[in-house]
Amino acid sequence: MPSPNDSIMQAWSTGIVQLSSTHWPMMRLSRALRPARKLIPSPQLVQVGRVPTLITRQLSTVSLTNAAAIASVRSRCSVRTSHTRTGLHSRNYASSSSSALQKTALYDLHVAHGAKMVPFGGFHMPVQYSRLSVSASHHFTRSHASLFDVGHMVQHHFTGPGATAFLQRITPGSLQALPLHQSTLSTLLWPGTGGIVDDTIITKLKDDKFYVVTNAACRDKDLAYLDEQLAQWKAEGGETVKHEVLDGWGLVALQGPLSEEILGEILVAPGKSNLKELYFGQCLVAMLKIRGSDLSKPVLVSRGGYTGEDGFEISIEPEETVAVTEALLKAGGEEKLRFAGLGARDSLRLEAGMCLYGHDLNDTTTPVDAALSWIVGKDRRDPKADGAFHGADVILGQIIPKSKGGKGVERRRVGLVIEGAPAREGVEILDKEGQKIGVVTSGCPSPTLGKNIAMGYIKDGLHKSGTEVEVVVRGRKRKATVTKMPFVPTKYHKGTVPA
Repeated sequence: MPSPNDSIMQAWSTGIVQLSSTHWPMMRLSRALRPARKLIPSPQLVQVGRVPTLITRQLSTVSLTNAAAIASVRSRCSVRTSHTRTGLHSRNYASSSSSALQKTALYDLHVAHGAKMVPFGGFHMPVQYSRLSVSASHHFTRSHASLFDVGHMVQHHFTGPGATAFLQRITPGSLQALPLHQSTLSTLLWPGTGGIVDDTIITKLKDDKFYVVTNAACRDKDLAYLDEQLAQWKAEGGETVKHEVLDGWGLVALQGPLSEEILGEILVAPGKSNLKELYFGQCLVAMLKIRGSDLSKPVLVSRGGYTGEDGFEISIEPEETVAVTEALLKAGGEEKLRFAGLGARDSLRLEAGMCLYGHDLNDTTTPVDAALSWIVGKDRRDPKADGAFHGADVILGQIIPKSKGGKGVERRRVGLVIEGAPAREGVEILDKEGQKIGVVTSGCPSPTLGKNIAMGYIKDGLHKSGTEVEVVVRGRKRKATVTKMPFVPTKYHKGTVPA
């Protein structure tokens, strides 16, 4: 007889959602995903979906195997083609395509709350709100709670007997060994080079079904890449894999020390007491109070986020995204909860040492370059094993450092604390002799530390914490020190997670 958890997940993944009060045990996701090592904008959620809402991606007949075509696809993922200055620091926000910008379900609510909207990942997204500067919103998240709209992210389903093997070809994770209802951080990889196509969260719904989340700014590139990879898989006789893109689902991130209290105010089932037992990287299915005594449809609540603070990410059916968001705002009140935008999210994730694709990661960066060797599963490290992942020859050679006889890497991702003016993306890093040894990929003043911090890539051998270097800011050299990340200790709600 299947367990209640099995019954829920079966209904959940097929779109038949009829849950009774006896079906609310927690579904635990990943073992406390390593806080300092989280890459992705944080939607590590399994979508609660119904079959009619799924948009099937047909296998593409266009070939991307030649270099020119691949370069064309890669160029579609850019977040650097327009510039917006907002309070705390500048960040480039741009659409991933030339088509008209889309709106998330919360667009009107953002505008009503005084949001300054900017293009990001093909969407109109709030960068900040009129009543709070970016810095003030950053501090409010750390002391109270903030609500972030992350509904622009791209969600996928991969289903079928070949789903595990296919995903293990294009990513370096141990998906075969991944327990049901758990997630893993990973990267899509280019064949041959092992460069990062995009960073992603992969959740195992069933043995033959996975939920995958990728970045909005890379939507066009990612979908073209996946179509090409699926076409090759089919041509080689691989087992059946069905790829579906889920559009329109709401996704909000409730972040900050008061998050548990606020969510508990509207959590009906399984009950607020279970939030205490829900640890970072785990999730549960719940119903929330909306519009007075009305209850929401089942939503997925996952403990985690992209800020370094305790918090939750909530996946919501399209027609109820606004109602659930308004219920959260009402439960918190302005004293405890406010909207926050891309500006505060960027400074918070940088303090937490988390990467942003298109800045800290790109097509020519490998997981080892990016200090992400840990995402390569231990059972995936044999280059002679069957089912090697894309770029395995390169990546596995890099994992063994030069000092131990391996190929190692030429550069490594590091944190920097900088004296004087902040170092933005593109700033050169120099050694004491004035030779260029690296480049900054993200940087801003840290509201929490009162210092200028940055992330970037530096020549291997000079990457150790405490190494003194220089950065060139507006033509002037500034002292900088290599430091470990996160810059600010994370505050995730952790506990003992069963093996």
